[in-house]
Amino acid sequence: MTIVDYGLSWDAWANVISLIERMIEQRGFRRIVEIGGGANPTLSLEFVERHGLDYALLDISQTELDKAPTGYVKILADISAVEFFVPGGYDFAFSRMLAEHVSSGVRFHRNVRSLLRDGGVAFHFFPTLFAPPFVVNYLLPETLAERLLHFLQPGRERSGKQGKFPARYSWCRGPLKSQIKRFESVGFMVEKYSGFFGHPAY
Repeated sequence: MTIVDYGLSWDAWANVISLIERMIEQRGFRRIVEIGGGANPTLSLEFVERHGLDYALLDISQTELDKAPTGYVKILADISAVEFFVPGGYDFAFSRMLAEHVSSGVRFHRNVRSLLRDGGVAFHFFPTLFAPPFVVNYLLPETLAERLLHFLQPGRERSGKQGKFPARYSWCRGPLKSQIKRFESVGFMVEKYSGFFGHPAY
């Protein structure tokens, strides 16, 4: 049975990394892949080494992977590709603020499933439609959205580590029955689905 709960977005932002680390520690995950980690790996090298993890970053952009510190295993691949040939067997696959950028939700989640061993776990942290700030982000032409973001948040240029990427929001919805059925349709059992309210833009 899927557990559905709700919270505040600023708490989610503050706690997501510690939540991921706790999941790894409590469930004993060893082989881990972060999708879209690129320039900003969620797990520090100190955490990876201390727990003896086999941790890889998978990203569509070699440029973004090159921004990550040396010492990480890096895989160049498009997680939403029609033909996806990355070897699997991972205990844990996760993404943080990546799902809203993929071109196809169904291909994204199907390919994530292919990365996991039987009994493996996926975790995704992503914004959803139809919160007004994300609707604006979705509807604005990309060049205008990027200019607006640079005005509101200087330092988010693509040359840096916090660049803006096109927003597509495929399969990015709250914890609805229809959304849970989507995940089940590509082979997942949804343990928990948390929805969050609020945004700094308010």
